[in-house]
Amino acid sequence: MARKKIALNAFDMNCVGHINHGLWTHPRDRSSEYLSLSHWTELARTLERGLFDGLFLADIVGVYDIYQGNVDVTLRESIQLPVNDPTLLVPAMAAATDHLGFGVTVNLTYEAPYLLARRFSTLDHLTRGRIGWNIVTGYLDSAARAMGYDEQLAHDERYDRADEYLDVLYKLWEGSWEDDAVLRDKAARVYADPARVHKISHAGRYYNVEGYHLAEPSPQRTPVLFQAGSSGRGQRFAARHAECVFISPPNRDVGRETVKALREQLARAGRRPDDVKVFVGAAVVTGRTEREAREKYADYLRYANREAGLAHFAASTGVDYARYGLDETIDYTKATKAIESASRTAGQHGWTRKQLLDMFELGGRYPAIVGNPAQVAHELQRWVEEADVDGFNLARTVVPESYEDFVDLVVPELQSRGLYKTRYETGTLRRKLFGEGDRLPERHAAATFRHSHAHALDLP
Repeated sequence: MARKKIALNAFDMNCVGHINHGLWTHPRDRSSEYLSLSHWTELARTLERGLFDGLFLADIVGVYDIYQGNVDVTLRESIQLPVNDPTLLVPAMAAATDHLGFGVTVNLTYEAPYLLARRFSTLDHLTRGRIGWNIVTGYLDSAARAMGYDEQLAHDERYDRADEYLDVLYKLWEGSWEDDAVLRDKAARVYADPARVHKISHAGRYYNVEGYHLAEPSPQRTPVLFQAGSSGRGQRFAARHAECVFISPPNRDVGRETVKALREQLARAGRRPDDVKVFVGAAVVTGRTEREAREKYADYLRYANREAGLAHFAASTGVDYARYGLDETIDYTKATKAIESASRTAGQHGWTRKQLLDMFELGGRYPAIVGNPAQVAHELQRWVEEADVDGFNLARTVVPESYEDFVDLVVPELQSRGLYKTRYETGTLRRKLFGEGDRLPERHAAATFRHSHAHALDLP
């Protein structure tokens, strides 16, 4: 039986401090160059040299203001503030590469579906089918207030609203234009056949949309759909919509149970258990020898900021850890509209402030994998074999050397073990990831909104 090939995304954000906080102060770190396009195009070329499947770009709307009840630590350590729009980076990076995919986070809560549909169709055209969308509903009350709301919707209702949002998008992406609608016939003066372009009509609980999709069909039509969410409601949402799911378990045992539950949800939704690629967050520090890797890690620790990591995590649980002593028992039972799975996991483990600070020694929530190339490859392999994950979202540490080290040292080791591709396949991001077509398969919920299923479109 052939070994599963590991899928790899770089995990980054259009900001200074992303996951491993404090490392922007390291003398070799260039994260503060994020305002330069060349910073991003160089990264894209490095990742393509390492045959990465994609660059996964996180994003937030709002700020981290739970810790100490203000943004002081957030601003001093640049904890995802300032943060710029991730979508605007993609065309430049796509022009600098031929194969690298791009998974871009956009919060649907504050975006009109009609315009978001056009934006992703545009990106799919410009990247020649290499775009993905990380679907998020938001979790920050600061974002809700900034956007004119008193507070967020409740956790499960955010997903109810997102389900309907996706229905609207599928109608636009999959059903408004037929495959052969675009003729580009100069002699006949017909660019698109009016009989093959259809107005969609959606009247729902949250959205009312009537109109034609503004963009002609793109290579994938619907971008590759990413989603991060381990709550029960989040997994049901993923089972209907997601193609790639991002998880952040504290260990392989928890990861295995999370993946098992997700694949069972997929089967219940009428999809195949392998219709979703599961990516786990990881931070890797490597060197040519174990000693070199350990020395590098020790060097990084001198610049990492544990408190900044705690301030970031506070926004996920809604708990102001500054109010608790180092070993004081923390009450996780109070209702929060933040990340339900984070609060649940923290409560189950009874994590104290001290324990969390110890966990965030590199400034972030991912346990670091430290070692020579063989040791790193072995640990990644264990995650795949024991937790049934498909790949990794590799968070940056010191930029750009963390990705350069992985490409130069770990990728050849993975390839020698038969765990990683030696060349890119042709085609769109979806085709590269799943080895099937450029567009969503018929068993996906989006298929019911195609023109061949006209009853679902409410067409005249």
